[in-house]
Amino acid sequence: MIITTTDLHTSLQPKQKTIQEFHSELVKKQEEIENQHLIIDFSKENNVTIEELLLFLDISSQIKDSGMSFVIVSKEIYMDELPEELVIVPTFIEAEDILQMDAIERELGF
Repeated sequence: MIITTTDLHTSLQPKQKTIQEFHSELVKKQEEIENQHLIIDFSKENNVTIEELLLFLDISSQIKDSGMSFVIVSKEIYMDELPEELVIVPTFIEAEDILQMDAIERELGF
């Protein structure tokens, strides 16, 4: 797992062979990345499936419950087939835009 931290967020990019392996490692590191806005970057991964994306639903919910943001970057977007709690965008720049919009909503009390 490649971890990149900025003042605004932490981005994670898989080095594992499968999304399931990446998810397992992320679960192990969850305490380390707690209270950080997260971007999971699958932009270099091909053929990410709905089932693989759904693995991150619990993590997304936990992070959002703590008042932080969680966004997945993936070229394969299945918006109609995924729950609203899982935010998926096609580019890293859009992920950063989502984090900024979430921050504005929190400031306004939404």
